[in-house]
Parts: sequence; structure tokens; C-alpha cells
Amino acid sequence: MDERLTIEKRIAAELCSYDGKMSFYADDLRGHVIQIDADEDFETASTIKTYILACLYDQVKEGKASLTDILTYEQHHYVDGSGVVQSLDLGAKLRVKDAATLMIIVSDNVATNMVIEYLGIDTINDCIQKLGCRGTKLHRTLHFDSDAYGRLGTTTPRDYASIFTRLARRQLISPEADEEMLKIFGMQHYNSMITGEFPSALMDGEETGETNLIRVASKSGSMDECRNDGGIVSTPYGDYVIVMMHKDFYDPQYHDRHTASCYGARVSRMLLDQYLALEGRFQL
Repeated sequence: MDERLTIEKRIAAELCSYDGKMSFYADDLRGHVIQIDADEDFETASTIKTYILACLYDQVKEGKASLTDILTYEQHHYVDGSGVVQSLDLGAKLRVKDAATLMIIVSDNVATNMVIEYLGIDTINDCIQKLGCRGTKLHRTLHFDSDAYGRLGTTTPRDYASIFTRLARRQLISPEADEEMLKIFGMQHYNSMITGEFPSALMDGEETGETNLIRVASKSGSMDECRNDGGIVSTPYGDYVIVMMHKDFYDPQYHDRHTASCYGARVSRMLLDQYLALEGRFQL
């Protein structure tokens, strides 16, 4: 292979006509890291929910929270946007684990507010710092009215990737907690940026009855000013971590063919092809 033809150069060439900014971090978990502006500051959007889940399991490990505690849906939790709890009657009760699961797999905003209130914003931010994510902070609960609207959270691709890298190695909270979180991330419904151009034949186990050759455990997030995705891609050759964060694009609308999603999907496929071609690594 020509040493001048690096994956970094291929990614840069792909992005040269992109109308926004994408920062990128990927780790093949074998000592090879690819990064483009990985310490750039981004709005988290719903990727902050990954940190909240990690903090919940940290507090459970410390004996300061319980997955079986009961939360009650109250009016002040209400927010529109993604999720299903907003469709339930006020007074509906959820176990903490159920609310946290909905927070990830359907990015449920009401469930997120319930978990934030249960843990406390200060506790969550203290835990984020404890996990070593110095560039990450939760600023507020999820409410999108004109008075409260502002940055939900801030993070960097490096911080976000560090969560999934440690999860992949079962070194984030504890091996048992990490396994539980990975199962939740594996059920996440919105990973079209990472998998948008993956070969469907490698991911259609539910249709064929065969084992999925490629699986993804991830959490995405979108707001008008950002489109983010990140997680763990599992292949027959092993796992790798990929994080893509976008901002400064022209189109604030939400649709399947948004340029951020399209360019992110192309870069993600490029990385998958590289990983498979080199049988489990990004570089020779």
C-alpha cells in the first residue's frame, strides 16, 4: 500500500466539498487512532444522554442510586421532541432503568428529564469530570421554550469517544455495568449516520435469521446547529470506536438526506472498508 494514501487524507478529500465542519475520532482498539480536530467544542444535543447513563451506573455502583427506584412523570418533566413518555398520562410511573433505557434507545426527552432530576445536574457534572471528560458539561434540563433555550450540553469528539472506548474494553464503570449499558446502546434506534452506507447484507440478521455480521452500539444527537453520532462498531475482526460531530452547516432542517448525515455516512463506510480490508485495524 502506498504510504502516502492515508485514511486521514481520504477522509479530508471526502470532506473538501462539505458545507459544514466535521470533527472526527476513531480508535481501532489496537493502538491506531484517527482524529480530525478531536478537541473541538460541540453542542452535545442528545449525545449528552450517553454521559447521563454512565453517571447513573456510576451512582448505582457507589450505592447512591438504584435502577429499581420508581420515577413519576410530572408536568415539569414535559418537553416535546423525541420519545414516547410524553404520550403517557401524567402520573405514569417508570423504574429508573426503564426511563434510562428509553432515554437512549428512542432518545426520550421526558425520560431524560426524569433521570436528570433523579440524579441532579451537579452530580452528573461531577461524575462527567470523574470520568475524565474535561471538555464536557450538562448545562440544563431539556426544555425548548424561548426563555430556557440555549446550549443543552458541550462536549468534544475525544471525550465522547473515550466513553465508548472504555465501554468496549469493559473499563468504564465495571464489567457488569458496562455489559448492561452496551445492551442498551445496542438497541438504539437512530444510528443512520454511522450505518447509513453499511452493506445491508451484513446487518440484516433479523430478516434472515442469521447472526448479524456487523452490530452497532451507539447514541446519536441532533439539534438545529449540530448533527452528532458515535459508538462501537462490532465486526468479525473485532470492534472499533467511531465518533463524528458536525456544525456550521447551512441547512438546519431535519431530514434523512441532510448533508451532515450523508457525509458522515460516507466517512463511516470508508472507515469500515479500511478496517475490514486490514482485518481488524486502521493501519498496517
